[in-house]
Amino acid sequence: MGINRNKKHKEVQNLLSMVPLLKDGLTMDKRNGNMIVFVPRQSWVERQAVRFLKQPAVIQVRLDDLGAAVTTMCDGNHSVSDIAAAIQAEFGDDAEPLLPRLVKFIELMEVNNWLEWSSGQ
Repeated sequence: MGINRNKKHKEVQNLLSMVPLLKDGLTMDKRNGNMIVFVPRQSWVERQAVRFLKQPAVIQVRLDDLGAAVTTMCDGNHSVSDIAAAIQAEFGDDAEPLLPRLVKFIELMEVNNWLEWSSGQ
């Protein structure tokens, strides 16, 4: 068994230094005391569901206070480390365990195609 030399070596990045940015088309608004993220349904399958199955054209996702604070800081100007520090300052012990929660939330945002990664400002 030899080393597979055809494998591409991925560059390892530190998540804490990465800068998340909400994708274009996502909007946020505060309604009835809750932060709502409006996610347009843009894929071909989603557009067909909207057209033929009378599904809503925009999905509304209600965020808790911590999720709203994280999402509003995903503006391309704050690194994940900056976001963690701001969340710690605002929520204190209520945010604990901070880093695992933050990483999981950012992972969910990325899986749902809400984020892209910016080079920072």
